[in-house]
Amino acid sequence: MADIVDTRTDAEAALARACEALGRGVPVAIPTETVYGLAADATNPLAITRIYEMKGRPRFNPLICHMADLAMAEAHAVFDPLSRAIAEAFWPGPLTLVLPIRPASAIHPLARAGLDTIGIRVPKGFASRLLSAFGRPLAAPSANTSGRISPTTARHVAEDFGAKLELVLDAGPAVVGLESTILKVEGETIRLLRPGGLDAAEVERVTGRPVLRNEKAGAAIEAPGMLASHYAPDAPVRLDARDVAPGEVLIRFGGTALPGETDAVLVLDLSPAGDLAEAAANLFGYMKQADATGARSIAFAPIPARGLGEAINDRLQRAAAPRG
Repeated sequence: MADIVDTRTDAEAALARACEALGRGVPVAIPTETVYGLAADATNPLAITRIYEMKGRPRFNPLICHMADLAMAEAHAVFDPLSRAIAEAFWPGPLTLVLPIRPASAIHPLARAGLDTIGIRVPKGFASRLLSAFGRPLAAPSANTSGRISPTTARHVAEDFGAKLELVLDAGPAVVGLESTILKVEGETIRLLRPGGLDAAEVERVTGRPVLRNEKAGAAIEAPGMLASHYAPDAPVRLDARDVAPGEVLIRFGGTALPGETDAVLVLDLSPAGDLAEAAANLFGYMKQADATGARSIAFAPIPARGLGEAINDRLQRAAAPRG
């Protein structure tokens, strides 16, 4: 089992251990405000290869590279004025920007799956301190086996990877609970490649421009989280449930009971008060709890598509998609 180090009790020791492991090219699980990430030196091809191998992740699926601040990001990517304005408004935070890679960037092509663009994020919290201490970008997809439920606690990570992982940094439950929103600016157009922890409406409010959804079926992979089947538990997922069958787990929203739930294996409510931010924070943890029951399926009650509900429904649709 991985060694779990609590960053809240001895931050300096956690930083030293993490920097030493990262310097050896060893991936380390790190806390961010979105979900826990499996981080490795983005300039080291062996370290990046270890991420792909540990996760069982397809090599054509690029990795988000995390930066300490905007200055570090600008050393590796080319910012147009609109992208810079968005970064200044929302970094650090749950936002990834897909940008052209600088020719002189030391980020290895493996991290960006050979694309001429790179997904970049500046995280909050302990991850920011680690990036400053390490001094180089960290490639850090979610710290879970590829295609499975993303981890929101250190325990989720340790249970998934076991002895394959050397070190997990524990900063408590992730506050946002959903991966970052991914945007790409093309000229004067802002495209949403993946909804996430930043509501696209906030970007529209700040920029005064619409954020266009990616509506092309089977679109080329430009960023993480674009695979059709993703975030999936072992049990099949049934969406927009209006009732519950015996042997199912029900995950509902807003405190609304469904017919048949008295015969459910387990009933969970993402937010009895109907708070979408609370629902987002609980989503992956509740999916793991539901899957652990061994139920024959997991039924999700309808969740509003407004605000963070857009990202929640995106994750659920991918979890319910046919698996290859």
